[in-house]
Amino acid sequence: MEVLEVPARAEAAKTAPVRRKRRPVAPITGILAAVVLAELIPRTGLIAGDALPPLSSVLAELGRDAGHAELWEALGRTVRTWLLGLAIAVAAGVVAGFVIGLMPWLRAATASTVEFLRPIPSVALIPAVILIFGTGFESGVTLIVYAGFWQVLVQVLYGVQDIDPVARETARSYGFSWWAELRHVVWPTALPFVFTGIRLAAAVALVLAITGELVIGTPGLGQLISVAQSSGATTEMFALVLLTGVLGVLVNVLFRFGERLTLSWHPSIRRAGGAR
Repeated sequence: MEVLEVPARAEAAKTAPVRRKRRPVAPITGILAAVVLAELIPRTGLIAGDALPPLSSVLAELGRDAGHAELWEALGRTVRTWLLGLAIAVAAGVVAGFVIGLMPWLRAATASTVEFLRPIPSVALIPAVILIFGTGFESGVTLIVYAGFWQVLVQVLYGVQDIDPVARETARSYGFSWWAELRHVVWPTALPFVFTGIRLAAAVALVLAITGELVIGTPGLGQLISVAQSSGATTEMFALVLLTGVLGVLVNVLFRFGERLTLSWHPSIRRAGGAR
């Protein structure tokens, strides 16, 4: 047996696919290229220096702003609006998604309404939101809830629709209660879709938090950007814009990490991890 086992293992080793580790060469190259272009283009004179300052000047300005409490207070207000609106949108989207998705007649009855309301941009609701809530942070939260809700709802509906009917029938044949079926069959299947909806809603929520502060004038990073633009402080404006970009990257990385950590048991995450 040992004599036959060794060639078999050797043959398996030959036919097994070689997994190569991904090296972050391409992303680093892209970042370096963007940095070089952001520094050189303003200095070449193609764009006026007053309109587009070099990246080094923007970073220096951002470093100076970091020493002032005003920046951190504005950042805290933006994060508060983003987090509160996102939490409400996720809770409402998940609950509504499961309720509608698990009742075929209710899904059929609400399909046209969802398709009508979902494409309406939240920015178009700003005049109505200002009339109802004024210029407080509640207006920004409302915009975030409206936009984020649809992102989560649609993904949850897809997740519930993706449930294997055989698995549901098997659970019922074993006498699973409604709660047990939801916990052991429906929820694990829909969970990857839920995380996708949350990740999409998080990005949209951050965009709307900044947009609401820019347009409505709610205190936050968006308001600081608007004030810097109106006062002609171009370098400071780009420094704040760069900060919002960094914040967006951090949000995306954080939610992707949470998704991989929570769904480490899921086959899609295992395949993604094995492909590295």
